[in-house]
Amino acid sequence: MKISINRLKDFIALDQSPEEIAALLTGSGLEVEGIEVFESIKGGLDGVVIGQVMTCAKHPNADKLSVTTVDIGTAIVPIVCGAPNVAAGQKVVVATEGSTLYPISGEPFEIKKAKIRGEVSQGMICAEDEVGIGESHAGIMVLDTDLPNGTPAAEYFKVSKDHVLEIGLTPNRSDAASHLGVARDLKALLKREICIPSVDAFQSDSNQRPISVVVENAADCPRYSGLTISNVEVGPSPAWLQNYLRTLDLEPINNIVDVTNFILHDLGQPLHAFDADKIQGGKIIVKKLPQGTTFVTLDDKERKLSGGELMICDEKGGLCIAGIFGGKGSGVSDTTQNIFLESAYFSPDVIRRGSQYHGLKTDASFRFERGTDPNMPIYALKRAALLIKEIAGGEISSEVVDVYPNPIQNLEIEVSYRNINRLIGKESEKSEIRTTLGLLDIRVFDEQENGFKVSVPPYRVDVTREADVIEEILRIHGFDNVPLSETLKADSLAEHPAKDFNKLQYRLSEILSGIGFYEIITNSLTKPVYAEKSGFLNPERNVEILNKLSEDLGVMRQSLLFSGLEVLAYNINRRQTDLKMFEFGTVYAKTENGYQEEKRLGIFLTGDKHIESWQMPSVPVGFADLYSVVDLILEKLGSEGAEVEIIHEAPYDYALKLTLGTKVLGTVGLLQEEICKLGEVKQEVFFAELSWDLLTKKAKGLKKYQEISKFPEVRRDLSLVIDRQVSFDKIKKVAVKAGGKLLQRIGVFDVYQGDKIEAGKKAYALCFFLQDSEQTLTDQVIERTMSRLIQSFENEVGAFIRK
Repeated sequence: MKISINRLKDFIALDQSPEEIAALLTGSGLEVEGIEVFESIKGGLDGVVIGQVMTCAKHPNADKLSVTTVDIGTAIVPIVCGAPNVAAGQKVVVATEGSTLYPISGEPFEIKKAKIRGEVSQGMICAEDEVGIGESHAGIMVLDTDLPNGTPAAEYFKVSKDHVLEIGLTPNRSDAASHLGVARDLKALLKREICIPSVDAFQSDSNQRPISVVVENAADCPRYSGLTISNVEVGPSPAWLQNYLRTLDLEPINNIVDVTNFILHDLGQPLHAFDADKIQGGKIIVKKLPQGTTFVTLDDKERKLSGGELMICDEKGGLCIAGIFGGKGSGVSDTTQNIFLESAYFSPDVIRRGSQYHGLKTDASFRFERGTDPNMPIYALKRAALLIKEIAGGEISSEVVDVYPNPIQNLEIEVSYRNINRLIGKESEKSEIRTTLGLLDIRVFDEQENGFKVSVPPYRVDVTREADVIEEILRIHGFDNVPLSETLKADSLAEHPAKDFNKLQYRLSEILSGIGFYEIITNSLTKPVYAEKSGFLNPERNVEILNKLSEDLGVMRQSLLFSGLEVLAYNINRRQTDLKMFEFGTVYAKTENGYQEEKRLGIFLTGDKHIESWQMPSVPVGFADLYSVVDLILEKLGSEGAEVEIIHEAPYDYALKLTLGTKVLGTVGLLQEEICKLGEVKQEVFFAELSWDLLTKKAKGLKKYQEISKFPEVRRDLSLVIDRQVSFDKIKKVAVKAGGKLLQRIGVFDVYQGDKIEAGKKAYALCFFLQDSEQTLTDQVIERTMSRLIQSFENEVGAFIRK
């Protein structure tokens, strides 16, 4: 969501920088994801000035060019011009040498000193389209002004500059989906008043075009209001309104529609303008139409109604899908003279269902389905009517119609001081609590020694219980301002009152976080294209969503891979390239007999192992780094003994497949470049996906550790020559079986493959660590153990000792 700081300043006095405002909002829960600079004319016309053509003569070497001299205030410069209307004495717009122009179409270009057909040119006399002001290229702009030569063109054209905040609005904060909503938060944070434009000047000019309203579904439409404005002149909006909309990435349409968009983003109240002459019978009826009824929307698409969406109708039929999208036959056009302006409060549920069914996501439905302010429609209606009269003319030709049979009341919640102090973590001043809540329009009443009651306005749909009220106090006070308790203690997850299945997940999450991994939680809905183009997922096994939110969220995921790659891409695009992430998530697939669900663990590694420093150069992560993590997981869960097979198949360049018995435990490897590109990641990614269901089923539980032995550990080394296809994992299993309780661990410190051993063989240099917990090992015991190991290697893997 985009918020203009210039517009915020119309609501509340702000002397902070854009960065300081962003930090304030982010600290209070409205995360500012970025700040953009907006200029009403791109480039701000830097280096472009008002000049005067002093002389104009025909170019000696080109029939369609003129050679001019132009006074630009600081100098008189020669400029070759190709416009047919250039003449001496004109006041013109001049792009000086070194300036950059941003034309309406095409790429930006820099003005340089040049020779054109033998004549020197040190600037450019500009047409509208060349400086981004308009679309005309018929000739240069000739200005009617007495401004001094050299005056910046930005002053003449009143170029405005703004800073725009990009706010990542969470679904529960629909109250902040407007400039007024953000200003309310700043009011509480800065303890300043906000200024809401007055509508005291509103009055009906006549009642010549009354339109009656009947609401048949009061539960779905608790409030519906409107009025008629006659004799409007539909046309382009004034520059200030067009600039405001462009600031928010909205394209101006006409003055009537632009006002409704202005009110929506200003106040958070969606409005809709109908051509009043197209409303049959002078009556608006809010109701549902039968399933299968066809309705053509503004985008020229014929849609079949589900029967569950709310419709705005006249006596003939549907005019608009309420709160979502207008109809083709009732909207405002260039020939519209009379309008009916709608301002309503719709049930979030009915808008959400209709929006999902038709796959329509609009700025209006975004707000209605999250919950708007039921007390805003009349104010917004009057504010819009006054603006329309100001910029489009006309008369308000009806009284305000307001159908609101059951007014929505404020919500009352009981709050205790004990719970406030417990949840915030410090003793809070009662006066500070009252002040904070008052600044948030949450009225405190019925104060007692142990607590109080609050009255929450209906636009705060996220505040429904005591904990929500306390959260409001905390976020305005500042999460970072809460001191850490001196008695804060760590709670062992081993004592967590969860089922064993969840306890394993909690403990493993703790272990992975401890070695630098971040846990992610991603959407189970994903793009169908992933299965279609991945080369390893079967599109026919996709579980499709019936009422999909969008095509990008059309199926349930078959793998954790692509949802994780999306998270990697998001972070990499923000220059966070060294990433270690994991996710516990469910995957879904269609089977012959129905559907299958499986819980998995996905692990991602990409970038460098650590931050580069003067004593430690950066080193990229590798396969061994990821496999060591998987090995750690298997060890911690007591699931060692997985069979390992090298594979070269999608989605991997190379990988290891792990199996437990006859079942595949998972895979670990380097992803193919094409797979990474499909997830919009442009660097190497190592990925492991393990069956968490199988892991927990086979797990022996988290290992219990014993006291370290008081007796010394002994190391013995062997060099084994074995067939190349024999893996270290196989060697390790043989050693564990033969070494018994004395063998503590085994490692590889060298691998040799070369002409000093026979073809098809390799040599492993192995180290064995032996220890007894009850006594010091004797030479005889050590030799017997090593002999048993050598015998097992010879018998089970065909090894022999390299001399």
